[in-house]
Amino acid sequence: MLFLVALLPIVAAAAVPLTSQLAGAPSRRLLMVVAMVGLGLTLLLALLAAAGGWTGTIVWSGPLRLTAVLTPIAGAMAMLVPVIALPILAYAAFHEDETGLGRLVAILLLFVAGMELLVIADDLLTLLIGWELVGACSYLLIAHDWRHADNAASGLYAFLMTRFGDLGLFAAAMAAYAATGSFSYDGLSNVSGPLAAVVAFGLLLSAASKSGQIPFSPWLFRAMAGPTSVSALLHAATMVAAGAYIIIRLEPFLATVPGIPEMIVAIGLATALLGGVVATLQNHAKKLLAASTSAHYGLMFVAVGSGYPGIAFLHLVAHAAFKAVLFLAAGIAGERAGSYGQHLMGFARALPLIGVMTAIGALSLAGIPPLGGAWTKEAIVTAAEHGSVWIAAGVILAGGLSAAYATRFQLSAFGLVEREEQDSPEAKPSRVETGAVVTLALLTLATSLVWVPSVREAIGRVLEIQLLEASLATFTLSTAAVAAGLLVGVFLVRRFPEIGLEGRSAETADWLGLPDLIERTVTRPVTRLAVAAAAVDDRVIDAGVRLIASSGARAARLGSRKDDRVLDRGVITSASAVHWLASASDRTGEWLIDGLAEGTALIVGQSGRDARRLQTGMSHHYYALATGGSILAFLFLLIVS
Repeated sequence: MLFLVALLPIVAAAAVPLTSQLAGAPSRRLLMVVAMVGLGLTLLLALLAAAGGWTGTIVWSGPLRLTAVLTPIAGAMAMLVPVIALPILAYAAFHEDETGLGRLVAILLLFVAGMELLVIADDLLTLLIGWELVGACSYLLIAHDWRHADNAASGLYAFLMTRFGDLGLFAAAMAAYAATGSFSYDGLSNVSGPLAAVVAFGLLLSAASKSGQIPFSPWLFRAMAGPTSVSALLHAATMVAAGAYIIIRLEPFLATVPGIPEMIVAIGLATALLGGVVATLQNHAKKLLAASTSAHYGLMFVAVGSGYPGIAFLHLVAHAAFKAVLFLAAGIAGERAGSYGQHLMGFARALPLIGVMTAIGALSLAGIPPLGGAWTKEAIVTAAEHGSVWIAAGVILAGGLSAAYATRFQLSAFGLVEREEQDSPEAKPSRVETGAVVTLALLTLATSLVWVPSVREAIGRVLEIQLLEASLATFTLSTAAVAAGLLVGVFLVRRFPEIGLEGRSAETADWLGLPDLIERTVTRPVTRLAVAAAAVDDRVIDAGVRLIASSGARAARLGSRKDDRVLDRGVITSASAVHWLASASDRTGEWLIDGLAEGTALIVGQSGRDARRLQTGMSHHYYALATGGSILAFLFLLIVS
């Protein structure tokens, strides 16, 4: 029954081409209606499933079975996905190009289906299916405008980098099955020793690649080749969220494997700090937001590694809301400017409502109270403090960087700088696009309720998570870091609006040269290895095949000559012998056969004539014959005996 939560978006995706056949080219409004109905029913079903404790099992054979269960956090995540996807798909239906729009909406719905499947999964086999569906859809969505070669290449780059990480999940599934004979999450508690390490490291590798953690972060920049709606859904509540979600879901097992919690913290903190620097210097609006996504999922990793997965989940919820609104606003500003370069934006006066709604998301990203992102970020600082003061200091610094790049984004796109052609009526967002931004901004405001103690306690009870209260000293230091970040952001916009466009700042903004390092240490060596392998294939393997083929040809030619000299000669000789026998039989056969027949007839005839002479009619002749016969018979018996 629970699998219907993942099935409904698939049905909605299948309905998109069906409406195309029934109504010809579907209108934007019709596509929006199909998507809204599908996602609305998915949300309703997820709500009923979470309230009713639904489960699901599909048995293939023996231990091969798909199982689905909604834990409190899984139920909340199953509802969060369609809540965020609803306004994003409405935005997509009216914002993206009409060419291929039906295909885009259908794949976005499949994207949601894959995410729902991995959220409700209660075993590694079901997780793998949802994981792979999400990965395949991400490639199709990033390379949506495949007519541009760069887009297809970017889609392939992102797909291959995340696929490399997916190998970890396959290794984890195989190790878990080898240890327990099952893929069940519950069975992971029985895995120990080296196999437990394989399962844990495999899960961490897959989670890090999906969530854009170091060293996989550059693929998020390449993913910006996709449409804005794809970027928003991918970063807010689907693919990138999948990595963080799975370590939140399986944290009880991961915490038992030596070295894994520390590694999760190290990866998360490194990504949060490096991602913050990259985002602060990045001029491309969507790439700035992409780097901030890596950084904030890094903060979630820190919370999980510190032993507080519930805190990480609350930050995931807050991040989904404010990051979605920021991406949609970036799409509107980028379309109006004709570029995602922040130095070309500045639409506070032209798009005042969009500017105000974007400011809500930016303030939450910056960690300004009383926005929800501020509380969850402070909770992560407190969680990190339980592990190490130095880790908490790193999280505070990452929070300051977050304030810097959030400020730079807001003031560049909708703040201090104003373009002269702002009064142009072109590229005005539609009411649906504006409505999507407003809806997500209101959701961002709703996350602010976490500051209310009674609401916070209720959330803790429902989700069965442990909440933390920041100390005054930690909160003061964190607030000071945020204030410093705000000042840095204002300074960069006023004094260096084009920072990150060229020179050393551009290299730093491109993940500190990590893509180039990957190109030199991974891509080129692998390419050279492939070329060398091809040469070996041509010179050795193909040479062996050609040798065998030429040897066969020579053997065939030799056999042909032997056939002419021996076999054909034997056939000719045999034919000559048969011909001679035929000729001989033609000369003697008739005489011999006729002679036998005529001779036999002559003997029989003569015997008859002689027998008639014995018939004289005289009795003494008969007596003489009988006496002679008896004597002959007696002599025969005497000789035989």
